[in-house]
Amino acid sequence: MREQIHIMNEDELQELVEQTETGGRHVAGNVKRLITFTAIAWSLFQLYFSSPIPFIFQQFLNSIGLDWTVVFDDTKARSIHLSFALFLAFLSYPAFKKSDKTTIPVADWGLAVIGAFLGAYYFIFYEGIVTRVGIPNQMDVIAGVAGILILLEATRRSLGAPLAVIAMIFLVFNFMGPNLPQLLAHNANKITTIVNQQWITTEGVFGIALGVSTKFVFLFVLFGALLDKAGAGNYFIKTSFSLLGHLRGGPAKAAVIASGLTGLISGSSIANVVTTGTFTIPMMKKVGFSAEKSGAVEVASSVNGQIMPPVMGAAAFLMVEYVGISYFEVVKHAIIPALISYIALVYIVHLEAMKAGMKGLERANPPAKLLIRLRNAALIVFSFCLLALVVYYGLGWIKSVAGDSSVYIIAVLVALAYLAIAYWCARFPELELDDANAPIVHLPPVKETVNSGLHFLLPVIVLIWCLMIERLSPGLSAFWGTVVLIVILLTQKALFAYFRGESNLIKQFKLGVKDLLEGLEIGAKNMISIGIATATAGIIVGVVALTNVGAPLANIVEMASGGNILIMLILVGILSLILGMGLPTTANYIVVSSLLASVIVEVGQQNGLIVPLIAVHLFVFYFGIMADVTPPVGLASFAAAAISGGKPIKTSVIAFFYSLRTAILPFLFIFNTELLLIGVDWLHGISVFVIATAAILVFTAATQKYFIHKCSMLEVLLLLLIAFTLFRPAYFMEQVSPTYKTIEPVNIITELQQAHTDRPLKIQVSGISDIGEPTSFYAHLAIAGETGQQRLDNMGITLIENDGVVMIDDVVFDSPAAEMGLDWDQTVLSVEVPIEGALAKQWLYIPALLLLLAIAMIQNRRRKEELVKLAMD
Repeated sequence: MREQIHIMNEDELQELVEQTETGGRHVAGNVKRLITFTAIAWSLFQLYFSSPIPFIFQQFLNSIGLDWTVVFDDTKARSIHLSFALFLAFLSYPAFKKSDKTTIPVADWGLAVIGAFLGAYYFIFYEGIVTRVGIPNQMDVIAGVAGILILLEATRRSLGAPLAVIAMIFLVFNFMGPNLPQLLAHNANKITTIVNQQWITTEGVFGIALGVSTKFVFLFVLFGALLDKAGAGNYFIKTSFSLLGHLRGGPAKAAVIASGLTGLISGSSIANVVTTGTFTIPMMKKVGFSAEKSGAVEVASSVNGQIMPPVMGAAAFLMVEYVGISYFEVVKHAIIPALISYIALVYIVHLEAMKAGMKGLERANPPAKLLIRLRNAALIVFSFCLLALVVYYGLGWIKSVAGDSSVYIIAVLVALAYLAIAYWCARFPELELDDANAPIVHLPPVKETVNSGLHFLLPVIVLIWCLMIERLSPGLSAFWGTVVLIVILLTQKALFAYFRGESNLIKQFKLGVKDLLEGLEIGAKNMISIGIATATAGIIVGVVALTNVGAPLANIVEMASGGNILIMLILVGILSLILGMGLPTTANYIVVSSLLASVIVEVGQQNGLIVPLIAVHLFVFYFGIMADVTPPVGLASFAAAAISGGKPIKTSVIAFFYSLRTAILPFLFIFNTELLLIGVDWLHGISVFVIATAAILVFTAATQKYFIHKCSMLEVLLLLLIAFTLFRPAYFMEQVSPTYKTIEPVNIITELQQAHTDRPLKIQVSGISDIGEPTSFYAHLAIAGETGQQRLDNMGITLIENDGVVMIDDVVFDSPAAEMGLDWDQTVLSVEVPIEGALAKQWLYIPALLLLLAIAMIQNRRRKEELVKLAMD
């Protein structure tokens, strides 16, 4: 009997998103107004906290002699942030799925009020708490226990049981301390100690994760909500379709680009699927994609929206705090994997279209001749480059001349730019929301579509400019981008009406105010689950820090992997996928990175592989988002299947295979950190991008078993070999022309003097770890200086020899050797020095590309023979 599949309509899809993201309660009257008012108040507080306004206001109050404090420090702001989140969580999320969604029970009102008070406890009693940190009184203990229990209930409602259960397991582990097996036993099990850690200090609930949610994440989520409310989501979708819909499999390619752009708006895979999928999935089905494949394409592209800079979801901002680098550095390291992953997804769509012999959709207006289009494209690129140079050097000149007053001049220039763009955009018809299920006659016209919403790019440009060029903090960058967006929301309807000669300006302005208030409300409601998730994840982080469970866990993981870094990475990836079935991406990232990031770095060092911490955190992040795709849960896949009418599990399986390129990248950049632009200049970075793109396309062709024609199994294996060679040529080149030679430690000074200086010295030592157990690891030390002894001194180590055994006698404080973990009394086990004249690993690109060319020629000949045979038949 054939399975009956229900296709959700627009209202049902919105209900699905609301249940997942904002609770799904539909109340009316004063209760609804209270929730709306609270949500807007939360958004306004976050804007105030992230802005320069408190500092300006504080200076004014001080100047007139008023001793009022209007600047909130981070800890107080975290407390207020959690208070809002708990209050809204109990009013928005019913206790159970079958609970009445039209009323709020008395118990929920009580939990909301008590939760708001306990969330704000740190803020209300701040002066007393700071004087008794470490020695909480009875009221602190009661508030802490009640606060944790209420937080766990809010977590269960807003995020499901898994995160709440995991947090409870960690708390039980904390309480069971002395009664645990010796490997895991600890003494940090007193109620006062636990409450102090979790609720009184900033090491638990009010820790880094909640701080990042307060300082950075809220503003970016609000920015996305306001951008969507302004109409940017529809603009991005229609622009993508107008530009790409005419290509082979065009709607699917447009879906990939539209979902990537929508990633600026939504950090949620499910919301992204529903936002773009309601339009893109029916379009894909109409050009020949099956229900499951059209849903899978949407899922793969929507999930990838979370890895695309400059806005990468909450996890990216957490990396800033956990890794200790700037947001600019996070974006720089993440950009190449994200770009090549999206390029590969477009290629997957192209291959699927090739397999099925699909055609694109008809354009409304026939395109201009190729030469004219190339000329126009060149003029556009030149104009943008010229404009960028003028803006960059112009702003630099303004800041050097005007000093502190330059902010006002820049604000006027941005306003003038907005007016000019709005005047231009008003010349084109406003984009309407289309019915995706209506018959498609032709694609939207390119010129009219692209030009109708150029003003939406202005706040995005301001955001990126502040982040990447001015290097402002993420929070302040999002604030200025949001300010520009608020102005657009308030004025765009009235301005467009004015420029079009319409008379209803006041009505249009009121509609703008309504859009702004709704955007502020939606932004806050979208933050409820994130605020709760980061607070609950703080419980787990607090337990890890208090009990030092990381050390025994490292031993367990190391034993399970046999000390092999690749096996360990596979185990970590599997753990991330399993946890991701029940945890949101942010919570998953916090839990796994807190437990295992340092373990991966340590095991890598023991295996001679120096793994940068950012690479490990990106590894965990990538596998966290993969959980939205991976069967049997894959919530994003279920949402896509609800739109397409396809089978959810089959959709999830296909989406998983489409996402293999995303799953393989983390392993590659762990072993080849050039993919993260670590230790490369800009010219080398370009070559890395080109080669990595070629490699991921070859890998994609292998996984799809289709290159120019259908691949045989031998061709699939050869394509995988080519992809691996392009990604990691050093693996094979080391077998042919080693770059290092192993020497006796006693000869280190002599050999070091002759060593090549373009690569570091590798030294393996054994000693005692921080927890008193024997350990061995590798250290990589840069070579600088003239003589061997001078080079050794520059590394910061002094060696002594005793009966043929070389030991470290001294390590200079804050030297390269000290940073790598070398210490006195460690035994030098082996030394590897770089060899001069070793062949460059890039030489292997030539045979790999020649082999690829041979496969292409063979497949092309086979394709032609098949076409001739079809023609004869």
